[in-house]
Amino acid sequence: MTTRRYEKLVRDRIPEIIAGNGQRCVCETLSDARYLEMLDAKLDEELADLLEVIRAVAQARGSSIKAVEALRAAKAEARGGFAGKIFLHEVSDPD
Repeated sequence: MTTRRYEKLVRDRIPEIIAGNGQRCVCETLSDARYLEMLDAKLDEELADLLEVIRAVAQARGSSIKAVEALRAAKAEARGGFAGKIFLHEVSDPD
């Protein structure tokens, strides 16, 4: 019998899909704190993949990650970043 360890957060139906393939799995329901920890880990994984896709798209279009970063920096200089945590509700024209 072959056993593979994953130790990661998976989608809700994954145990059902594994069982449907005739395999067994060991799972647990996480505490709220551990769940948030694992969501953060999943996000890190997805962000790494997203950065790789951005790099590949830039390269495929004849650009580079350096050019994308220059564009990001120019926008940040002109309009700012997101560090201020500003949430815009609405904008009104003066009467």
